[in-house]
Amino acid sequence: MSSPAVLAARATLASIDLTNYDPEQSRLMDERCILVDEDDNIIGAADKKTCHLMVNITQGLLHRAFSAFVFRPSDGKLLLQQRASEKITFPDMWTNTCCSHPLDDFEEEKADVIGAQIAASRKLEHELGIPQSQTPVNEFQYLTRIHYLAPSNGMWGEHEIDYILFLTANVTVTPNTNEIRDHKWVDKAELQSMFDDTSNSFTPWFKLIARDFLFGWWDELLNRKGADGLVSAKSLVGVADGSKVIKMT
Repeated sequence: MSSPAVLAARATLASIDLTNYDPEQSRLMDERCILVDEDDNIIGAADKKTCHLMVNITQGLLHRAFSAFVFRPSDGKLLLQQRASEKITFPDMWTNTCCSHPLDDFEEEKADVIGAQIAASRKLEHELGIPQSQTPVNEFQYLTRIHYLAPSNGMWGEHEIDYILFLTANVTVTPNTNEIRDHKWVDKAELQSMFDDTSNSFTPWFKLIARDFLFGWWDELLNRKGADGLVSAKSLVGVADGSKVIKMT
């Protein structure tokens, strides 16, 4: 029997006119996401607009994504971004350093973990202006995959299998203001204070990852400092089971 994700990928899916949205963000909605089943097997492709409409998500349509967390080697602080007001989904919300999608448009981004790492380096440059020379693909540490569903508003939402990637790097940030409204480096206590402040809003995937995983992994990162006093994402090899897709609600 076919799964909901497979049935949705075969269905006639809804679309929508984006004329009233930001032109650049509307253009990016034409990029093609990688459709997957509940076990993260590739089953097709569809444009971002189709993938993020709740009417399609409620049928089971599921796509691949990544969430990148960039930490500063010297003090282990995490780089956060606040999504721009122009964003079609989850505008103005604080989130991890970069969250986006490997694309069907690029053959090399279809390759599971390495595809997510390549996409992360590409999007860190696009969103934060971080040169790809500062985010080598082989320096990203893959931790695990999560499967979650979250509405943005009545029309838009997310339904993703999300690859969680950590990177420790000294980076130069030059934000793309069509993507990012603000950014900051935070330690654990500062992030917790942000969560405690009800005037802040956060993306649902970031809240889920923080609730169940982030602070524990962050502790491990800090505890595994090298002899040089620097933290390294590569020290987290084996800290999580990356072989399974973790269903989160």
